[in-house]
Amino acid sequence: MNQLTSRESEAGRPGETAPGSELAGALPEALRAELVAFRRDLHMHPELGNQEFRTTAALKSRLELAGLQPRVFGIGTGLVCDIGTGTETGEWEGGRGMLALRADIDALPIPDTKLGCAYRSTVPDRAHACGHDVHTTVVLGAGLVLAEMDRRGELPHPVRLIFQPAEEVLPGGAADVIDCGALDGVRKIIAVHCDPKVDAGKIGLRYGAITSACDRLDVTLDGPGGHTARPHLTTDLVTAVAKVATEVPAVVARRVDARSGLVLTWGRIESGHTCNVIPQHAELSGTVRCLDLEAWREAPDVVHGAVQEIADLYRAKPVVNYVRGVPPVVNDPAVTELLREAMTARRGVDSVEGTLQSLGGEDFSWYLEHVPGAMARLGVKAPEDRTSRDLHQGDFDVDESAITVGVELFTAAALLDAAALT
Repeated sequence: MNQLTSRESEAGRPGETAPGSELAGALPEALRAELVAFRRDLHMHPELGNQEFRTTAALKSRLELAGLQPRVFGIGTGLVCDIGTGTETGEWEGGRGMLALRADIDALPIPDTKLGCAYRSTVPDRAHACGHDVHTTVVLGAGLVLAEMDRRGELPHPVRLIFQPAEEVLPGGAADVIDCGALDGVRKIIAVHCDPKVDAGKIGLRYGAITSACDRLDVTLDGPGGHTARPHLTTDLVTAVAKVATEVPAVVARRVDARSGLVLTWGRIESGHTCNVIPQHAELSGTVRCLDLEAWREAPDVVHGAVQEIADLYRAKPVVNYVRGVPPVVNDPAVTELLREAMTARRGVDSVEGTLQSLGGEDFSWYLEHVPGAMARLGVKAPEDRTSRDLHQGDFDVDESAITVGVELFTAAALLDAAALT
């Protein structure tokens, strides 16, 4: 049974805000239309990690127009903005820590293959195929609603907006953002990630780990090379790289607890230039994903050992470059409960469903090494859409009503969190 299921029946208990009751922070219609246009503009102009200059400028301009004082990170892209601090600089100066709302702003290096779409990417081989344009728009919209509430004296406690660059670049831009002080004064943090398998109007939640760890692996194999007529006189490097590709994942899987879900999958293999020459060099690249934190910590040593053993059998000389990526996102139970209560207050108990742990990686996990937090899966599938879409595919798109859902989830979470402090 999904970990969330046992708690879903508690929704609507005395003391909770019932769906349909008056809860501040709803999204005005005029702003709803503006946010859809903002998201489409981002979608048309995707930028890769650490190159999000146009995106950063667009966010900064809109936040300043709302009377806020966003601060661009010292790394050059991404920004942070505090709302409700009551200070001239707009920066938090102490007291009980803030709730942070995090968005990632970068795109992917793949072509946008949507046909007949007015807001299709205008940048060759670049696309917002993971929904970061939606995440960004949701946090911007929540910030604008909360800023208006603050002007009216209705925001009980400050909130921080974090627009993070380079989520798609291992080990993720979150580490750089944290080094820039993004979590200074933050007490807890929340985020959403688009889920094309969940209907728009709903979110998926899970207590505990909701994503997996994800690392990058590059392996090179070398040998003297030679003639394909005499493989016994040299290192048959093509056979060696084939054996590493097929046998190392199997060896790795037998050296960790099967329940850890550790999986090595290759994405690239390359060797040789012609049919009758045994090459001197071969390369493989792939990812290592893991559901369990302890097994993730052991993974580099296990992988190194397995590659060395298989390469030795075929007299190839290996070099292993194991690049640490991100640990699993482990949702804090109390912060997950905050998201559940916020969504229930907005749209009722049926708007929250349980979700399984994904093998996808997310650098939101680095924030959770410092403060408690939780990530929700934001439904972006049009209920009538029978097309099977997935993340990181060129035809990825969303039901834009999800923007309203995300904004109102975050504003409700901010208000409920502030109420718990009083």
